[in-house]
Amino acid sequence: MTAVTDEDQGNDNGTRKADGRWDDGLIARRAAAAATRGTAEPVPRAPADDEPDPQVEAYAPADGPLPTRLDALRELVGLSRARLDRDTLAEAGRVLDEAAARQRLSSRHTVIAVAGATGSGKSTLFNALAGATISDTGLRRPTTSQPIACSWTDGAAGLLDRLAVPGRLRRRPHPGPAASDEALQGLVLVDLPDHDSAATEHRAQVDRVLALVDAVIWVVDPEKYADAALHERYLRPLAGHAEVTFVVLNQTDRLPGEAADLVLDDLRRLLDEDGIALGEHGEPGATVMSLSALTGDGVPELRELLGRFVQDRTAATRRLSADVDAAAARLRPVYVAGGRAGLGERARDAFTDRLAEAVGAAAAGQAAEREWRRNASRACGTPWLRLWRWYENRGLPGSLDRMGQALTPPEEELTARQRVEQAVRTVADDAAEGLPGPWAQAVREAAFTGAEGLPEALDDLAVRAGAPGAGKRGGETETETGRDTGAGAQPGGARPAKPPRPKWWPVAVLAQASMTLLQIFGGLWLVGQIVGVLEPGLVTPALIMLAGVVGGPLVEWACAAAIRGPARRYGQDAERRLREAAAGCGRARVLDPVAAELARYREVRERYVTVTKFSTTGR
Repeated sequence: MTAVTDEDQGNDNGTRKADGRWDDGLIARRAAAAATRGTAEPVPRAPADDEPDPQVEAYAPADGPLPTRLDALRELVGLSRARLDRDTLAEAGRVLDEAAARQRLSSRHTVIAVAGATGSGKSTLFNALAGATISDTGLRRPTTSQPIACSWTDGAAGLLDRLAVPGRLRRRPHPGPAASDEALQGLVLVDLPDHDSAATEHRAQVDRVLALVDAVIWVVDPEKYADAALHERYLRPLAGHAEVTFVVLNQTDRLPGEAADLVLDDLRRLLDEDGIALGEHGEPGATVMSLSALTGDGVPELRELLGRFVQDRTAATRRLSADVDAAAARLRPVYVAGGRAGLGERARDAFTDRLAEAVGAAAAGQAAEREWRRNASRACGTPWLRLWRWYENRGLPGSLDRMGQALTPPEEELTARQRVEQAVRTVADDAAEGLPGPWAQAVREAAFTGAEGLPEALDDLAVRAGAPGAGKRGGETETETGRDTGAGAQPGGARPAKPPRPKWWPVAVLAQASMTLLQIFGGLWLVGQIVGVLEPGLVTPALIMLAGVVGGPLVEWACAAAIRGPARRYGQDAERRLREAAAGCGRARVLDPVAAELARYREVRERYVTVTKFSTTGR
């Protein structure tokens, strides 16, 4: 006869007698109540001095790989909450919660569930291991409607509370060889309802308890060992938990001759197809054996295997490690991709080139070079040419200088905006290449969010740099804006200082002035001879005047040849400054946010590598 554990002493679930014998059942409880009527309630037994507190024992050594993996998984989930949806991280969060709960409970106990289909004989095997009829067996199906637990030692109350096993269904083995087996001290055996029960609540209880126990014994029979529901719903998804799995072929007494060995071999084949590693030849994996719970054949061997398994006291660690492996395998698609993540220098340079093209850096450099040449020609040109240019620059509607300043039509500005958007899309795609889906989307969102207002910022840069056509909006003309937006234009209509002049420019100006004086002197000399004021002699004044007329263009041509190099360098410097300004703006608004997302991904990837580094299932 069986009874409840000492944790239930004092309630109506059972009574332990003074001689240590356990009774259960309604008649036994009434008899015990009559015998003790009129006496004080028994005081609950205090734990022995050598009985540790099960609520504070750790289940894994502090220097083992599991705590490191759990910490890395916890950091991984924390870093990923803003990038991954809740459903993706749900399994990892559940593993962390269950690991924390198991850490607070006894490490001296190993919780093993006995699971099986209807009629497989799991309750019979449960009773055979306990050495007493604890779980009901019979022809009525299902006979097990709620989990029933049998604990070989005290201190397992917290573990059973976690499994939600009610106190009235907590048992101790019957006094005898099974109860006194030292190897089984610390074992908590749980008989589960049938996993193929027609009652939905029974299947729900099986799924709930299987997610919490340290190990499981799957009991199969010769008729249902190949049942698809068992393999597809339980064995295949839990293939990574092979080290904490026992698969027992029961009812071998019904098989004639060598049929048991043939069925057992076929069972091993099915398990191998499910991806379950078999613990044969000393290799870690699932334990597969045959027995008959009804006749007792093979039960002592299973009890011996369970004894070594329990005394090893690593079942909880191995179970949680397999849970971490399973959670990491589910997360692999969102952390690991085929390509190499990152943004190379080539992609960065291409992005800068596109921004420079959109902002018109090359055109600004050319405009600066033309401005240098224009100032040089104004300083070194002949007075007559300068006078003609002054006439052109008086602001007449038809002046050539005004006609040369092309206005930026609205469609050109739209094209520049499209170039910026295309540059952002291209660099976002380059950065997202090789990333898993969620992180690629996060990189693109960072790029597009940072690019908001980028065209306007680049337009302001172009205005400050004096790029041609910068600052004009669609349809506006220079007359409407009231300021010159050509080369050298500044916000508010102010012009920047003219390009610096080289030291030889005063010499060129003096030479040009000398040529002009020669022309004037020779001309006056000729006029004086014509009017009769001076003596006739046309050769000398004509030569002097011709020297001035020819020397002026020669000086201007020499100056034009001399300014080509400085003008080109000045234009290149202007283009470089605008290019660097555009690159800095694009870097601050687009590249830096993208780099931050990539750094976050690399960080979570490192955490994921730590989680999978010490995998026990090879996942």
